[in-house]
Amino acid sequence: GWLGETLAAAMLVAKGYRVLARRWRTAAGEIDIIARRGGVLAFVEVKARRDAASAIAAIGPRQRRRIERAAGAFVGRRPELAGLDWRFDVMLVTPWGLPRHLKNAWRSE
Repeated sequence: GWLGETLAAAMLVAKGYRVLARRWRTAAGEIDIIARRGGVLAFVEVKARRDAASAIAAIGPRQRRRIERAAGAFVGRRPELAGLDWRFDVMLVTPWGLPRHLKNAWRSE
């Protein structure tokens, strides 16, 4: 939800990322957070669950494909970002802990 995404975005900023968009929507799908750090463009899916295992399990192949299509649409509208490396990350938000950042959680097919 909104609180989990806000915590995740704050953690990314603290790690030196610049958040370019939050809850970015297109017909292809939605991306929770799009952030840049140096030459890397991170498309971040935020999952808030009771525990990390159920958060990871909540991101299936179909959802990954939707995020990948939405990422392509985002970069298509922002040609100045086309030369950056893309990465698909996950931020796991669980009660009573800091968000956990999984870089390169999956590779685009």
